[in-house]
Amino acid sequence: MLADKLKPFLDRYAEINSLLSDPAIINDIEKMTKLSKEQASIEPIKEVAQEYLQTLDDIESNKALLTDPELGELAKDELKSAEARKDELENEIKILLLPKDPNDDKNIFLEIRAGTGGDEAALFVGDLFGAYIRYAEARGYKYEIVSQSEGSVGGFKEIILLIKGSGAYSRLKYEGGTHRVQRVPETESQGRVHTSAVTVAIMPEVEDSEIQINPNDLRIDVMRSSGHGGQSVNTTDSAVRITHIPTGIVVTNQDGKSQHKNKEAAMKVLKARLYEMQEAERLEKESSERKSQVGTGDRSGRIRTYNFPQNRISDHRINLTLYRLDAIMAGGLFDEIIDPLIAHHQAEAMLAAGL
Repeated sequence: MLADKLKPFLDRYAEINSLLSDPAIINDIEKMTKLSKEQASIEPIKEVAQEYLQTLDDIESNKALLTDPELGELAKDELKSAEARKDELENEIKILLLPKDPNDDKNIFLEIRAGTGGDEAALFVGDLFGAYIRYAEARGYKYEIVSQSEGSVGGFKEIILLIKGSGAYSRLKYEGGTHRVQRVPETESQGRVHTSAVTVAIMPEVEDSEIQINPNDLRIDVMRSSGHGGQSVNTTDSAVRITHIPTGIVVTNQDGKSQHKNKEAAMKVLKARLYEMQEAERLEKESSERKSQVGTGDRSGRIRTYNFPQNRISDHRINLTLYRLDAIMAGGLFDEIIDPLIAHHQAEAMLAAGL
């Protein structure tokens, strides 16, 4: 019975409340912080659980009044309303009972890289970058450009953003993968539609304690920053390239004027990439059900097509097609795709969990 699954959460919430008033805990900042975080994580399910249990009581009370000559009609209306609310709450509870992705509340590094298609791919990197910026702004996220490499005719060969905001990873983790674009390039005189592709990687920002890097595993090179066309834009060796020797991962950063800041930014991206690699290895060892719950995109898999002549955007994972590509790109309206993706993965996870 669903109510039985809620009791441990309510009991634990009450226990934490009691512990937080204990003088021994109050004087221990580390324990206080840990318990407060745990309480905050339980709060959503506690609130819904209390309403659900009250709704069950209301249903029983109204059933008992159905034969009452004076209150029977009123009880019938209230019973109908309570039973409808019960169904809504049960769905909310099932979602809250699903295993939580530990990365969901983290900030993210969003990396967009030009793939097949040459200059056209680089131009689309720029377009997609702009759409993601508009999406971040609409959701109240903060962002900063960590690193960028401009294309020869515009756009970017590669650009990396740090997006900060509560739940940034939980929303944008579904964007990882290959994004295919079909349109007539500006340089195409015959009006032919070209197909190109860009890859998107979503990497959670990690704490230093989550990834340990042996300094002996790093090769750090410094050089002068270069701009469009390769010309030097700095007279000091401010650009930094970090190579993680065991994995071969290379991160370059030259956006800042300070070598120290460029190195710090490059190290953050390196840690995020190493963490992403560890997560991929961990998921490979776990069940396919768990993978569906996480729902992160493999950057090698084609997840979406942007067809400009038909004003069509299609997400291939859930067979979703919308004929409003122009509005979605112009307004950063990715929730129109992300919300159905989340609903799909939640439904799969509930089925796998037997809820």
